Amino acid sequence: MESKHILILTICLALLTVILILLLLIHYCKRRTPQEDDVEDIEAKFECKERDGLDIEDFIKFDGCDDLSIDDVLEAPGEVIGKSSYGTLYRASLVRSNALVLLRFLKPSSTLRMKEVVPVIELLGSIRHPNLVPLYAFYSGNRGEKLLLHPFYQCGTLNQIIRDGNVESHKWSTIHKISTGVVKGLCYLHLGLGKPLIHGNIKTENIFLDHQFHPYMSDFGMHLLLTATAGQQMLEASAALGYKAPELIKMREANGKCDIYSLGVIFLELLTGKESIDNDPSPDQDFYLPNAMRNAILDHRIKDLYHPDIMIGLSNDQRAYIEDCVLQFCQLAMACCSPIASLRPDILQVLDRLEEIGR
Repeated sequence: MESKHILILTICLALLTVILILLLLIHYCKRRTPQEDDVEDIEAKFECKERDGLDIEDFIKFDGCDDLSIDDVLEAPGEVIGKSSYGTLYRASLVRSNALVLLRFLKPSSTLRMKEVVPVIELLGSIRHPNLVPLYAFYSGNRGEKLLLHPFYQCGTLNQIIRDGNVESHKWSTIHKISTGVVKGLCYLHLGLGKPLIHGNIKTENIFLDHQFHPYMSDFGMHLLLTATAGQQMLEASAALGYKAPELIKMREANGKCDIYSLGVIFLELLTGKESIDNDPSPDQDFYLPNAMRNAILDHRIKDLYHPDIMIGLSNDQRAYIEDCVLQFCQLAMACCSPIASLRPDILQVLDRLEEIGR
């Protein structure tokens, strides 16, 4: 009987020991599982580590702004001139030099981590071409905000020039000059950097002009700085304005032929002066163009394609020359807007054709 009591006591002690061990393990595991605040701390530390020795606050300068300081940028009074889902565009005046600059603020939630951003910024800052807006400086704040500094062009964007009714901007010589400059800039991005750099967001609002109608293309490679969600929002905005290639589903899949499609839409805007999108699309069209623009093109009504005031005072030979150039330019634009990507010309073919038309 006594031995039976000893056995029961032993079993009870063993069970208590097991229970105590389990309780200790559970307590230990709970302490090892990070709570929500701990996770944020860990992510913050990880993000600092992944910046590979960069300071939390960075200011990177490129050619063209050697005497610029971060105080010059942050203290510059600015005026909002544009907004998007991923950032805000400011026209700012540098206090010391009184120079106007373009400041592009990118939301922290819309951009990639610095480890991925810095190589892209260094690439964009190294690009210099007569038809591309240069990146002068880049600032990253301690809250994740990112600021890009560019020169400011006071004559505004191509979109403004097309809509303002300036007859000079509708001359064939001006259309050809603007088109050729934009194509040269895009050709450099596609072929002049060793590895193609896809623009990804070509539209008239991203092309600036000077007083001589010399074009400067901006926003190239911007999608490489954005998260997948922000990049997709950029694509949706482009689609809403009529610049999206029909085969493009995700911004990260953008390629050279997608840029060519957007370029073709810009050519048609230059030629017709009409919006790149309207509220009455035909459901059976192979690709989307506004009805007014499409009807004029399909009917080959040159008088509807080209500003009529330009023809006043010209000889018959001059009129015939302009009409022939306009028709060839229209055909090139339509080829760029082909719904089948493989049928679109590449950027070098577009440039060659433009130069042929201008002879």
